[in-house]
Amino acid sequence: MDAGAPPYPPLEDRPIKNTIALFDVDETLTKARRAATPEMLQTLERLRQKVAIGYVGGSNLAKQQEQLGAADRPVTTMFDFCFSENGLTAYKMGAELPSNSFIQWLGEDPYKDLVRWTLHYVADLDIPVKRGTFIEFRNGMINVSPIGRNASTQERNDYEKYDKEHKIRETMVAKMREKFGHLGLTFSIGGQISFDVFPNGWDKTYCLNHLEDEAKKPGGIEYTTVHFFGDKTTKGGNDYEIYVDPRTIGHSVTGPDDCLKQIKETFGL
Repeated sequence: MDAGAPPYPPLEDRPIKNTIALFDVDETLTKARRAATPEMLQTLERLRQKVAIGYVGGSNLAKQQEQLGAADRPVTTMFDFCFSENGLTAYKMGAELPSNSFIQWLGEDPYKDLVRWTLHYVADLDIPVKRGTFIEFRNGMINVSPIGRNASTQERNDYEKYDKEHKIRETMVAKMREKFGHLGLTFSIGGQISFDVFPNGWDKTYCLNHLEDEAKKPGGIEYTTVHFFGDKTTKGGNDYEIYVDPRTIGHSVTGPDDCLKQIKETFGL
C-alpha cells in the first residue's frame, strides 16, 4: 500500500462479486496498539485486488492511522471502507459517511453520573499498576481502562495476564451493567486493558448499517457475502456481535499470524 501500488479495480469490478472482507484491528491485523507488519499490508493490498476490504475497530481514526497508515499514507486510502469507533465515524473510498454521537444520544447528566461512578470505582481498585487516562471519550462511546491507557507495552502485557487471572474488567463490567443497565448501554471487553461503553446496537454490527445504506444509493453495491475476521469473538468480547450476526461469515483468529493464514486460505492468495 505504497505510492507505487497498482490501482485497484472499481468496487463493482472486483473479481469476487458482492463480497467484502472486514477486519478487527488489535490482535487481528496488528498486535495490540502496534503497527501492522509489511507482510500484512502487502497481503491486504493483494486481497483488495479481488474483493472490497474494510476495517472495523473500536478506537478512533487517529489510532488506526498510527497502526495501519503512515505519514504519507492516510489509512482512509488503504481500505475501501474505514469504520472507526464501530462505524460511528466512517469513510468509503476516502469520503466521510454520516456519523453519530454518544453524548447526544445519552445526555449530559446521565453521562456525568456514569463518569463519576467509573472514576470512583477505578480509584478504589487495588491492582499492581495504575497509570493515566482511565476514561477516554470518543465520538461513539467511552473506553474505560482500569490500569489507564498510558500504560507501556510491557505494562499492558502484564496487566492482561493479571486481568485474566483476577477478572478485573469482567467484575467491573458486571457491576456497571447492574448500576447503569436502565440506560440501554452495552459494556464490551476488548483489547488487553480496557472495555467500551456504548448504546445498545452501537457494537461492531453498526458498520453493517453503512453497507446496507450504501447499497441503496444509485450505483451502490449490495454485499451479499460479508466476511469478518476478529479475535474477541466469544460472548462479552467486542467482536462477538458481528461475529455471530447472520449477515456475516465469522472467522475467529488468534492473532495477526493466524489472520494472515486464514486470509490466504479463504481467498486463495
